[in-house]
Amino acid sequence: MPFTATPAPRLLPKPPHRRHDPPYDLDAGQRRAPRHERAERLDRIEQHLHGLGWSITDAVPSGDAPLAAVHDPDLIRFLRDGYDAWRRAGGGEVMIPDTHPSPRWARGGRRSRSPIAELGWWCFDTATPLVEGSYAAARAAVDVAVTAADAVAAGASLAYALVRPPGHHAGPDYLGGFCLFNPAAVAARRLSEGGRVAILDVDVHHGNGTQDVFWRDPQVAYVSLHVDPDHQFPFYSGFPDEAGEGPGRGTTHNLPLTPGSGDDAYLAALEQAAEVVDAFDPTVLVVSAGLDLAADDPVGQLDISDDGLEAVGRTIAALDRPTLVVQEGGYAVERLGEQVARLLDGVRTD
Repeated sequence: MPFTATPAPRLLPKPPHRRHDPPYDLDAGQRRAPRHERAERLDRIEQHLHGLGWSITDAVPSGDAPLAAVHDPDLIRFLRDGYDAWRRAGGGEVMIPDTHPSPRWARGGRRSRSPIAELGWWCFDTATPLVEGSYAAARAAVDVAVTAADAVAAGASLAYALVRPPGHHAGPDYLGGFCLFNPAAVAARRLSEGGRVAILDVDVHHGNGTQDVFWRDPQVAYVSLHVDPDHQFPFYSGFPDEAGEGPGRGTTHNLPLTPGSGDDAYLAALEQAAEVVDAFDPTVLVVSAGLDLAADDPVGQLDISDDGLEAVGRTIAALDRPTLVVQEGGYAVERLGEQVARLLDGVRTD
């Protein structure tokens, strides 16, 4: 659901996000139940922001074009139809890949027709299971992000897209890292129709999917602060020398941080990131807001205080651009609503 910084809150029916709530996943070789990425995350944030007076807007169906502008049509088809095919082929209630095609032996990069094998083609890990309602939840998240993006395009200075599952690990033709579609990337591409867009990713993990979407795009800059990939998922991307390619060369910027970095180190790196964003001079700023940078997050490896979260928001506000904040990670479920509010309090200038 999109939130805007205006009064007159109202309650909405429970959104489709609850349909994506697998009972377990396989994380670092262990069966994890409950999952870190679960429906309660969004509910906690919604309840807290509603109590603070943020208004909630109905998401408008966005049609197929915004999603297809980012993701491979075969990936979209798989997320729509793959679970049903898996069940017909004898798969269990929770769809988790057990075979991934390594280029060393999958010569030619050919896909199997087996529904049991297909998730392994599209998904790069075992921590992103699918269940019957996963497509509906992921599709609804895209509608929320597009609705919030359209509010910014129409003149709102700030909108917040409260979505789950998160998205920044989902690339043009792959999913993983709890992410199915990439709402922030879909919103950024739509906003880029009206001018240059910068994406500032403050999630503790590198947004490999978002980086890949805009790797060759000169219209969208991707700037990410995250824990050094030698120490943190997704491990294989997010190094400082990754800079984009072709017409997009120079629009990707990665600022990896040492595990355990606190407020001072993080805010210093964020100032560098803000300088990069300002130099790019975007018309609109999109923030991939992962609250797993917080000190008490069970997944993250940073030590950012609540005051630090608000300072992050103030640095974003100082960029003085129309801003769309899109929810990404954040897994300290009991405190997640308060943490999001502290970040947004910094971003708000009214």
